[in-house]
Amino acid sequence: MQYTALGRTGLQVSRLCLGTMNFGPQTSEPDSFAIMDRALELGINFFDTANVYGWKLGEGVTEQIIGRWLEQGGGRRDQIVLATKVYNKMGEGPNERGLSAYHIRKACDDSLRRLKTDHIDLYQMHHIERSTPWEEIWQAMEILVQQGKVLYVGSSNFAGWDIATAQMEARARHFMGLVSEQSLYNLNARTLELEVIPACRHFGLGLIPWSPLSGGLLGGALQKATEGRRSDPNRQQEIEKRRPQLEAYEQLCKDLDESPADVALAWLLNNPIVTAPIIGPRTLDQLNGSLRALEIKLSDETLARLDEIWPGPGGEAPKAYAW
Repeated sequence: MQYTALGRTGLQVSRLCLGTMNFGPQTSEPDSFAIMDRALELGINFFDTANVYGWKLGEGVTEQIIGRWLEQGGGRRDQIVLATKVYNKMGEGPNERGLSAYHIRKACDDSLRRLKTDHIDLYQMHHIERSTPWEEIWQAMEILVQQGKVLYVGSSNFAGWDIATAQMEARARHFMGLVSEQSLYNLNARTLELEVIPACRHFGLGLIPWSPLSGGLLGGALQKATEGRRSDPNRQQEIEKRRPQLEAYEQLCKDLDESPADVALAWLLNNPIVTAPIIGPRTLDQLNGSLRALEIKLSDETLARLDEIWPGPGGEAPKAYAW
């Protein structure tokens, strides 16, 4: 396994992050335990979850599964960097969502209880909420850090200017602020290159891409369809829309003698701003197969060809669209 610093921190995390969103809804608890055990064996020490995963209002199903896994002991908690999130609706009350100090405090305590731990290594705001002032958000986060309940704070789904605003407000309070941003980023979704990635670089945030395979589109969608393998029916329309690109992409991967999923992950890992793409395996086979991406070195020629097939926004703002 390869490791890197999480943004500008001294914290070392694996170059692949284990996403747990499937734990509960699609992956049984015993299978989830097996995946987490195997992840540790493979050297993956970065685990990501959220209080809403499991999709049963207020229950935190996935956090509970992780908590029962941690409860088995064996040094599990000390071997992982545990990340979870706050923001989404966790109850019917008017204050059971968002980024108010009231909700952040309660949500953190609830996550700690479900996860059966005394601290969260990376506490991420799941989405921006511009109706809550930053002095309130940062004061709440500072208290959690002072209490030892949270070590680092991250963001998710923030715009570039949100990152800048957050960091300047944190700096004024002599607080570390954000250390990471978790965003949608893959070959098929490159909008982040305009402003979010430059903001991450400037402020020293590590980028944690979610949906690195674009919901399976970049995981050999055409090949799987040809082989009669299971595919998401909701993706069929986009597959047809992207068919010329997918044909070119999967042919390039075939020429490289690599799987499309591995090439998609390797492309992300090639970006120095990327800390760790989130992989969300439903099975042990999917987890074991992900490690190949760490070994792939993409040539300049291959990177240029990928840009031709999956063009980005043209670079960083404003040069991407201005003279």
